[in-house]
Amino acid sequence: MRRLAAVVATTAALALAGLAGAPAAPVVAAAPGGGPAPVLAYYYIWFNASSWNRAKRDVPLVGRYSSDERSVMVRQVQQAQRAGIDGFIVSWKSTPTLDRRLRTLIGVAAHAHFGLALTYEGLDFYRRPLPADRVRADLALFARRYAGAAPFRRYGRPLVIWSGTWRFTPAQVASVTGALPRSMLVLASEKSAAAYARVARWFDGDAYYWSSADPLHTPGHVRKLREMSAAVHRRLGIWVAPAAPGFDARLIGGRTVVSRRAGDTLRRSLDDATASAPDVLGLISWNEFTENTYVEPSRRYGVQALRVLGDVLGAQPPLAGDLDSSRSSPTGARYGLPLIGGFVAVLVAGALLLGRRRRRRAGTVETHGAFGDRPAP
Repeated sequence: MRRLAAVVATTAALALAGLAGAPAAPVVAAAPGGGPAPVLAYYYIWFNASSWNRAKRDVPLVGRYSSDERSVMVRQVQQAQRAGIDGFIVSWKSTPTLDRRLRTLIGVAAHAHFGLALTYEGLDFYRRPLPADRVRADLALFARRYAGAAPFRRYGRPLVIWSGTWRFTPAQVASVTGALPRSMLVLASEKSAAAYARVARWFDGDAYYWSSADPLHTPGHVRKLREMSAAVHRRLGIWVAPAAPGFDARLIGGRTVVSRRAGDTLRRSLDDATASAPDVLGLISWNEFTENTYVEPSRRYGVQALRVLGDVLGAQPPLAGDLDSSRSSPTGARYGLPLIGGFVAVLVAGALLLGRRRRRRAGTVETHGAFGDRPAP
């Protein structure tokens, strides 16, 4: 109870600080033992061998893989663990191909004691919202078939991010989240404090996928993250803050380019995300090669990003030539909390949210609107 009271007190302080425009103390500091928020990297399982022929400026060091290759998943999980990454936020919606690949990843993650969360891709290739009935059916299937797997239960309750919530009406949002079991934490993907406030009653928090921000030149970068953090924590939600190593989506029609600056962009982005008192730090991304936000070892950048992560997180990332999938996962100590300890704040927040989700299911419809800018894969 003392730990629960500490989290509540810290969350209240964060909300007040956000209203006052002052920096807030990290929510995760209230977790037993202290330490940073856990790091989860967005991870994509949409790759076929032919995918590397479209809109790619770089390719992985491991080669032009298919997401069906279990040996590649094993290698990726090992590399991520060695760099201090605690788990993957795997992108999914139910199709025969993606279901098969998700099952493979679950097996790999379970064997490595590696965590998983889910991003449900609520928009199609052309950025149009899927039918709400499809979203509800897919997430119900996830709850029945996959949510009980050890990697998703590693932190107590499965964490699901609904990508593209800004393209759905409040009535559609309510119809989906109200039908889901309380055993899952469901996060929105809104892009501002005001947008989240309009849908907060139906969600357990927010994960902002801000891949194109330049921490050195985007106006109000830290301020916006702190405002969103305060808005989420004010409602006892889980805040997933974004950090990225760079960005370049010109091959798919984008114009924004964020240079990697030999790793300095990632370092600064991690600092800014941490300044927003995240419950989870959402690293964008492990392998999004179309938008060039990947940290996976590549021909162009080698293990540059993993070395930055290892330095920041106190881990030991792989060397450029260290691609041996037979190596065991690291067991040495790392900076901050152990993996399961690092998610104590999420567990406590989840307990607090149980009551709120009951109220959320009975909530009325509100006006809501926002527009996404993330290009199609």
